[in-house]
Amino acid sequence: MKNKLMLSLAISALGFQAANAQTDQAGKSPWGPEDEIGTLNMMTPASRLAALASISSGQVYDLSVDYFVGMPSFHALGDPGYQYWLTHTPKGTVVDNPNGLGIAMNSKVSYTGDAISMYTHMGTHIDALNHFGLNGRIWNNFSPEEHLGDKGWLKTGAETIPPVIARGVLIDIPDYKGMEGLPEDYRISVSDLKGALLKQHVQLQAGDVVLIRTGQAKHYHDADKYLHKYPGINLEAVKWLVEDQKIMLLGADNLSFEAFPPERSDNWVPVHTYLLAEKGVMFIEQMQLESLAADKVYKFAFIAASLKLKGASGSPMRPIAIPIK
Repeated sequence: MKNKLMLSLAISALGFQAANAQTDQAGKSPWGPEDEIGTLNMMTPASRLAALASISSGQVYDLSVDYFVGMPSFHALGDPGYQYWLTHTPKGTVVDNPNGLGIAMNSKVSYTGDAISMYTHMGTHIDALNHFGLNGRIWNNFSPEEHLGDKGWLKTGAETIPPVIARGVLIDIPDYKGMEGLPEDYRISVSDLKGALLKQHVQLQAGDVVLIRTGQAKHYHDADKYLHKYPGINLEAVKWLVEDQKIMLLGADNLSFEAFPPERSDNWVPVHTYLLAEKGVMFIEQMQLESLAADKVYKFAFIAASLKLKGASGSPMRPIAIPIK
């Protein structure tokens, strides 16, 4: 997988040099020069209440994956994997007596402690608007020269991402196409999105959270299978969702949201830069959408919050879905 990805990036870089042009630019926010959350500004107290008021069931769907040593992660560029270790164990506490209370107390009161180390873009997580930029600028024309310190970004860091409560819609592409999962490197098109929505009898609304199922989540516990395939959405389809349908937030069950290898020669992640840098649209990766799809729950109240990691380019997120009318 790593060799394949690096080869595609090398080919993309050569194409970029040949093109000798950079036409994409970071977007200026319609919500003002200090805006750091982009389209999440579409949320209002009224829109949150409307989503919650539409709930029709007590059934809750957990849309996040679990974290474990060996879990799949986008590590082809050298980012670290997930690490877990025990800092205290019941038996070790008896032997080490770290609290100074002796064998009797530590035998009676068992103590387990642990720690983790991880890349912020692994497992179910949301990409902050500083994750990718264009020509030296990120969303709203913030720049690393002015807004990036040694302790992270001073603008658009993950701590600025508000809790999300909105109407959510699942678009199940494999079900529409009569497949278990999408083929390797398959690019989801506008036609796929429209066809799936028609089959599901669902219409999108402005301000929706749209989640796209590729079927990759069923391979999540087998890193070799999960990392081998790169199905995802293409740029035209994303533009249709953002510009025509006015969605607020996107998500998918695959590794990197868009498909690889890159569909353009002048940009190795054109969907990422279009959403984050140009349009201020965040998105969630590596979601677990299998239960929603199995129960054919296509409309729901979407509720999620991420960790407030100051200055970070992404953060773990725990989204849930509750069916609505």
